[in-house]
Amino acid sequence: MFKGFVEEYIEGDGANLFIRRAGPENAEPIVLLHGYPQTSAMWHAVAPILSSSYQVICPDLRGYGASEKPKSDARHYPYSKRAMAKDIIAMMTRLGHNRFLVGAHDRGARVAHRLGLDHPDSIEAMVLLDIAPTREMYAGTSANFAQVYWHWFFLTQPNPLPEKMISSDPEGFWKLKCLNQAHGQNPFSPEALAEYLASFKDPNTIHSSCEDYRAAASIDIEHDDADQGKKLMMPILALWAKFGVIESCFNALDLWRQRAHQVKGQALDSTHYMAEEIPQEITTHMLEFFSQNPIHKKEISQ
Repeated sequence: MFKGFVEEYIEGDGANLFIRRAGPENAEPIVLLHGYPQTSAMWHAVAPILSSSYQVICPDLRGYGASEKPKSDARHYPYSKRAMAKDIIAMMTRLGHNRFLVGAHDRGARVAHRLGLDHPDSIEAMVLLDIAPTREMYAGTSANFAQVYWHWFFLTQPNPLPEKMISSDPEGFWKLKCLNQAHGQNPFSPEALAEYLASFKDPNTIHSSCEDYRAAASIDIEHDDADQGKKLMMPILALWAKFGVIESCFNALDLWRQRAHQVKGQALDSTHYMAEEIPQEITTHMLEFFSQNPIHKKEISQ
């Protein structure tokens, strides 16, 4: 899936991250962050195109894929978006980059949001796929949203309830959740799907991913509340699925404009898994947006 990409482990901030990377040595760096319950494999159709003109780094987030799954705590801090964002900063620092671009989907886009708030001097611009801000989505929960995004509420239940139920049939749960969000279709390549399912059969992945959601419903909102009034400073391109919950239940641009100074965006003809359903269109949007927001040459690396 990632021909010509280096696959290696890089130390994050308390978790070793498995990454895939490729691209010209002196090109601008882009970090691509995946969503739940996937891995960096979700970028298999996007990353190779971007890597012709950018340095592309695709990590598995802590708790997912081949990356380390640190022990959590009562507050779920190790799976807070703040902790995950620190991993990305540490990873990029070790790769020699002090400023970079971000493309992110689903949970990875929530990590990107926190990255932009906590480390604004590190992020030039971001493309965020199929999310609205977490706090505002919880605050705007409706019966329709809760029914479609039932996993948001199931996965936050105390350990071991969701862990035990998922572990009884991990593949069945994965397909139920993901194919449901794709309106019953299968947008995943056989190779990517095999990686997703193999990873998700690991009990540690199941637990860590539940902790990710528990953090989102608790400590992540605490962090957002503490940042009341603080907005993202870098340009944001928000793209969301026309046939998904963001379009049907929320006004994405209005919500992002509450949390960011420079936002533009639109709905695209897709369901939730945009980078795998319409990869050429996503890549085109990224290339156009990032070309309009380049990193100053001297800031690319140190």
